[in-house]
Amino acid sequence: MATPAPAPQDTARSEARQAYLYFGPLTLLVYLVIPHSWMLDIVTSYMLKNQLHATATQVSLFRLFTALPVYFSFLFGLGRDLWNPFGLRDRGFFLLFAPLSAALFLWMAFTTLSFAGLFTGMFLVMLTFRFVSAAYQGLLALVGQEKLMSGRLSALWNVFTYVPFFVGSFASGYATEHLRPRETFLMVAALTMLILLFAFWKPRAVFSDAYNQPVAKGSNLLGDVRRLLKHRAIYAPILIMLMFQFSPASNTPLQYYLTDRLHASDAAYGNFNGIFLASLIPGFLLYGWLCKKTSLRTLLWCGTAIAIPQMVPLLWVRSASSALIAAVPIGLMGGLIACAIYDLAMRSCPAGMQGTLMMLVDGAFLIAMRAGDLLGSKIYTSFPERGFLYCVIVTTAMYALILPLILLVPKDLTATVDGEQNPAMEAAILMETA
Repeated sequence: MATPAPAPQDTARSEARQAYLYFGPLTLLVYLVIPHSWMLDIVTSYMLKNQLHATATQVSLFRLFTALPVYFSFLFGLGRDLWNPFGLRDRGFFLLFAPLSAALFLWMAFTTLSFAGLFTGMFLVMLTFRFVSAAYQGLLALVGQEKLMSGRLSALWNVFTYVPFFVGSFASGYATEHLRPRETFLMVAALTMLILLFAFWKPRAVFSDAYNQPVAKGSNLLGDVRRLLKHRAIYAPILIMLMFQFSPASNTPLQYYLTDRLHASDAAYGNFNGIFLASLIPGFLLYGWLCKKTSLRTLLWCGTAIAIPQMVPLLWVRSASSALIAAVPIGLMGGLIACAIYDLAMRSCPAGMQGTLMMLVDGAFLIAMRAGDLLGSKIYTSFPERGFLYCVIVTTAMYALILPLILLVPKDLTATVDGEQNPAMEAAILMETA
């Protein structure tokens, strides 16, 4: 008697589990060793401060200029979409650039610590690791589109991205106090080499016929650039990310407000960030459940409406303890919109250009965060009495401006729930690739 074929629902669940099993540890590794992560960023800043006696301005400039490749992330995404190293596509990028990044960390480990050497090493590893990030994010978006699970993969991405933030922040403190620079770079090199394993792991649910589907088909450089600029859906996720990460009330102004105005200890800002990051995770998990029951359009509107007053609780903070309490609702209000933006970005990718758009969004994330922090610092220092209040007002206004941007999103793109077929978008992809 023949064995009955598995039901479509069972097949979809099995494929989803395989995708989670692949992308979960990969995300964890990528964001543990990514050069501008909290772990490496904090550790290298203390190397500059303690061993090389750099000033605060020199540390800031070091961070600004070593991150230059991140500002031009779309170029690496375009490279990922057009280049096929070793005929392995994304796995070829892991095979080539994970060992190259690890080799750079090894070079920093066995080179005498100096400002020029540290700058050169970090800049080069920022450069090589951009290709790893482009391959990872492009593959994630491609699978999200093909398997109709962009919402669930967005939730998984956010959860496993923030876990390294926790680990990295605590590990950076331990590394700074107990490890020499050589030992730190050797540890990061070993972690980076683990990404190489993903060049040889090829689960069916992720790679089976993945690059032969219509949504994976690109053209040449000129044709891809033309298609990208004409693809109306790409502009909303980039602009929404710029608005959401442009938060003058976060980072430096908040750090100075807690320590100078409220006379909290230096640890208060770190504790606030830890609680804030932990409080985001319930929103991520909730999104992973809601996206299968509610359309992306509804989640975008609701997530934005909830996030608009996100920073307002800070206006009632009068002590370090009340700041830690306020961190909980602030985190809870940001989880849904964060997942919705990446869900939208994955759905918005033009055929064969997943790496380009995802890296455009990734670059917008960092540019907006740095620009918002710079403006917030200027506002805070220009108005000693009410500077932080003005920072909160500007942040709230920027979040509110996301609402009209949602109107730019093609309705067909966001009309379905995660896992639901979208005939209109499938027809558009076939027309585009034709």
